[in-house]
Amino acid sequence: MNRQELISLINKKQSYLCVGLDSDIEKLPQHLMKEEDPVFEFNKRIIDATLPYTVAYKPNLAFYESNGVQGLVSLKKTMDYLKSKRTECFVIADAKRGDIGNTSKQYAKAFLSPKGDFDFDAITIAPYMGQDSVMPFYEFENKWVILLALTSNGGAEDFQYTEDKDGMKLFEKVIKTAQSWNTDKGNLMFVCGATKAEKFTEIRKLAPEHFLLVPGVGAQGGSLEEVSKYGLNKDCGLLVNSSRGIIFADKSEDFDKAAKENAMQLQKEMHSYLQRI
Repeated sequence: MNRQELISLINKKQSYLCVGLDSDIEKLPQHLMKEEDPVFEFNKRIIDATLPYTVAYKPNLAFYESNGVQGLVSLKKTMDYLKSKRTECFVIADAKRGDIGNTSKQYAKAFLSPKGDFDFDAITIAPYMGQDSVMPFYEFENKWVILLALTSNGGAEDFQYTEDKDGMKLFEKVIKTAQSWNTDKGNLMFVCGATKAEKFTEIRKLAPEHFLLVPGVGAQGGSLEEVSKYGLNKDCGLLVNSSRGIIFADKSEDFDKAAKENAMQLQKEMHSYLQRI
């Protein structure tokens, strides 16, 4: 999905909601345990319930890889199901990969290749190892690189706020430097946590036109209002993720109805903010 297609989808749904499929098998509603593939059945029902209000889904690979081969089967079935709705949603591999060039090339092939098992639209990348660890992910047309910049966890302050001799913080240097690696704004995003919404003004000075993937709304305490106030640009420019607050809103047999309700409420709020740009 290219930039214009993503913008069109946002405008059509009046939403910039991303639902994180952090489908921890230990937290699934108990009645699903009788299913052949509880994780896939859970994901399918979450997708069906939330798709009218959602523009993106973000499976967190840790919750699939931790279940071994069966977990990867669940992920493959989930991706096959999402591919059947390809024009209706953007799909992100929350993988946080990044390694020396030849290894990154294999990661890119694994997650982004249209000929592979998964064929995600985008992948999250840790840029710590620099340019040659990131560039292989640009090899596939209309695929997006999403670089970690300012994350929502408490440990972000250990390194991301470190300043160089010119006073530039590390997360700012990531945002500025990465734009020189590939000047196409249509396939580069940055992860910027919702719990750091006060920094979005600074981030927008460095990356006024890029999309930002924003985790941390909901269970982590981030404010959608604050993120939208400081982060929206003329093309929207945001994908705001909610995981636990939607997918684990309820553990009864009607868990998907609760997910739908929470997604719908976020979409309504997003619609109001989109009217202001």
